Amino acid sequence: MKQPITIRCAPGTSDWVAAELRQMDYPVLQQTAAGVQTSGTLEDCMWLNMQLRTAHSVLWEFAQFKALTADDLYTKAKELPWEKYLEVDGYFSIDAFVRNETIRDFRFASLKLKDAIADRMQGLYKRRPDSGKEKDRAVLFLFWYGDTVSLYFDTSGETISKHGYRFRPGKAPLMETIASGIVSLTRWQWDKPFINPMCGSGTLAIEAALLATNTPPGLLRENFGFMHLKGYDPALWSEMQRQAKDNIEPFRGTIIATDRDWRAMENTRRNAEEAGVDKNIRFETCDFSQTPIPDQKGGIVILNPEWGERLGESTELEEVYKSIGDFFKSKCGGHWGYIVAGNPALGKHIGLRTSRKIPVPLAQDEGRLLEYELYEGSKKDS
Repeated sequence: MKQPITIRCAPGTSDWVAAELRQMDYPVLQQTAAGVQTSGTLEDCMWLNMQLRTAHSVLWEFAQFKALTADDLYTKAKELPWEKYLEVDGYFSIDAFVRNETIRDFRFASLKLKDAIADRMQGLYKRRPDSGKEKDRAVLFLFWYGDTVSLYFDTSGETISKHGYRFRPGKAPLMETIASGIVSLTRWQWDKPFINPMCGSGTLAIEAALLATNTPPGLLRENFGFMHLKGYDPALWSEMQRQAKDNIEPFRGTIIATDRDWRAMENTRRNAEEAGVDKNIRFETCDFSQTPIPDQKGGIVILNPEWGERLGESTELEEVYKSIGDFFKSKCGGHWGYIVAGNPALGKHIGLRTSRKIPVPLAQDEGRLLEYELYEGSKKDS
């Protein structure tokens, strides 16, 4: 049975999720800054959890009704057929967003919903499921705005923003979903070089390899919320995994990841191994300025330098950004250059004119992906 599906994401990234949905032929019914609505069955939720690269969670709507008070919530929730999807001897947790003038604390609303479910099960079976804060089994999401209550099964459980390979995240890493979205925003063609100096824990390079090989991030994960609902078919999930593996494509391009910190390179190599893409990435320990640049042109060179979040750091980093500009000019002609700029003001020290400044949701609201067209010789000659 098709039901509304709401896909939550980081604020400012819903366009990325909408693009993914359209690519998979799912309709985009509504869109907000931090969510996209489509529709489908529990099977569709399973597939979306496997395939989506820029989402945080996949919510499958169970019911919607009007409620003014906590007692209204309890009464109407108790009437719902929870036994169709929850195991009486199972476990569930509740996450909630509440904006209702009669509720001061969302935890009180969650408690009333938990009581409604438990009391219904007790009335039917003389026993009830356990509940708590852990999200490693069945997870419910309560969305209560004004007098409208929407109840969902969170088919993801733990957030799918973590793609399952980053056991060693390194210093101030990009979230996997943001890294994947950033790669998609560049002009990279998968048969051209992808060069990632200052790679840190390797998230940009690894997400690039996953994209280029059509490897879905859900293949790397063993537990989802939908696995703990009645109606989950393990055989169907195995078939979905088989189909996804059959769709993985060989990688014939070039990805180079470098960092001057040997520990960062160890982390990158380990993370790439966990993701199954280590054979697609060339790893080198060196200063960014010594990163090998392939002769093949038309690729991208992308860096995520420090942002200078603490007082006084911006001034110290100005020379770093100037050096990046020199590196772009002297060694990267014929490619596109990109800076992931959490502090766009530092970008002026690159010393090159940007061709695009693309908003990206980083630690600060003013995050940008700065793009530079790097000419061989002079722009006039090109």
